Amino acid sequence: MPWLQLKAHVPPEHAERLEELLLEEGATAIGLQDAHDDPVFEPERGTTPLWQDTVVTGLYDDLEGIDAMLARIEASWAEQMPDDPCPTIEYELLADRDWEREWMEDFTPLRMGERLWIVPSWHEPPQADGVNLVLDPGLAFGTGTHPTTALCLEWLDGLAVNGLLDAQTVLDIGCGSGILAIAALKLGAAHADGTDIDPQALQASRENAQRNHIDEADLSLCYPEQLAAGDYPIVTANILAGPLVELAPTIAGHVAPGGRLALSGILANQADEVLNAYQAQGLQMDEPTVREGWVRLTGQRLV
Repeated sequence: MPWLQLKAHVPPEHAERLEELLLEEGATAIGLQDAHDDPVFEPERGTTPLWQDTVVTGLYDDLEGIDAMLARIEASWAEQMPDDPCPTIEYELLADRDWEREWMEDFTPLRMGERLWIVPSWHEPPQADGVNLVLDPGLAFGTGTHPTTALCLEWLDGLAVNGLLDAQTVLDIGCGSGILAIAALKLGAAHADGTDIDPQALQASRENAQRNHIDEADLSLCYPEQLAAGDYPIVTANILAGPLVELAPTIAGHVAPGGRLALSGILANQADEVLNAYQAQGLQMDEPTVREGWVRLTGQRLV
C-alpha cells in the first residue's frame, strides 16, 4: 500500500504548530529535518533546538481527501496564526516500504582515527579489538557524523594512540550527547567532566554513558556555572566560534600547564579570530585542520 507524505519548509518557531496540525489530521509519523545540513549548537537551556529552515513531514496511510485535508490545515493555521501565512505544503505518494529498516540502514559504523568506532546499537562492531562507542542518531546533539564532531574524535584517538590520554582527566565544554567525554574514557582517560547549558544534553550524556557501560564515578556532568575551578590536561570545546571567542579566558584558563586543547564548531572564515583569541591567552596554537568548510583548532599551554 502506498503512503501519503506531506512536507513543508518552516522557520523553527512555526515547526511545533505545523506538527500539531499534521497530527490532528491523523499523521502516523512526523519528521523534523534540516533543509541545509546546518548543525545545531548551544541551544538555550530548556529548549529543543531546531534549524533555521526546518522541514516538517507527515506520513499518512489514508490517501483519500488530500485536498480537503490541506484546506483544513490552512484554515486552522489562518485562525490560530492570522499574522503569519500558512507555509506551502507539498505532497507526494510513496511506495510501501519498511521505512524504519531503511532509516537504520542509512547509519553504519564510522571509523574515527586508528582505533575508535562510532557504532549504532543495531550494528555489530566492525573491529572486535577496536574501541567501540555505541551511539544512535539523534536530533540536535553530536553523533559523530558532522565534521566538527569527527575532527574532535580523531584528535582524541590520536592522543590515545600516542599514549597522551592514558589516565588523564578530560573536560568537555558543551558536551551535547557526551560523545567526546565518553570517547575519551573508552580511549583510556581516567575521568571526564562534561558541561552544557541544556538539561536535555546532560540527560542525553547520562543515557549514552550508561549505554556504553561508563561508571557514574568516571563521568561528572553539570551546568557550566557549577563546574569547580581547576585545570585539566585535556580540554575539548565543540560549540560555536562566537562563544569560543567570548569564553576564551574561561576555556583557556582550564588548560593545565602542558595541557592540550581542541576547539571545533568553527567555520573556515572564523578560524583566525578564534585562533587569535586563544593565542592571546598564552596558548601555543597549531595550524588549523579543515574539513568540508569546518575547522578544528588545537593547541597547548607550554607553561
